[in-house]
Amino acid sequence: MKMHVIRRAAERIGLFTILFLATLTLAACASAPLPPTESLNMARDAITSAEQAEARRYAAAELEEANRHLVAANEAVAAERMTEADRLAKQARIAAELAIARTEAAKAAEINREMERGAEALDEEMQRQGDPQ
Repeated sequence: MKMHVIRRAAERIGLFTILFLATLTLAACASAPLPPTESLNMARDAITSAEQAEARRYAAAELEEANRHLVAANEAVAAERMTEADRLAKQARIAAELAIARTEAAKAAEINREMERGAEALDEEMQRQGDPQ
């Protein structure tokens, strides 16, 4: 009789444990995933850096793409599609970083052109001074 009581108690404990774990699992699945805050912040920071680097002048298409992806990421967060929001935020950051790189390359090309013009002007001046008139 005592074994029978112990066995039933063990069965009940097992049943309650299974029910508890099932409830815990359902609660975990039912809660909405967290927004990709870090990815969104990194995207915003990259876009701000691109704007400060004058990307609107030198890499407007890339900067606009970054802004479009960020808007879409925020819309995905509002619709609770967090995986998509994370992907879009990362794409926004990459587009902004590309805009920064293109801006830096364009600025470097401008500096090189200026230096070439200066060198040409210096060569012309040296030739004029070297030729007696």
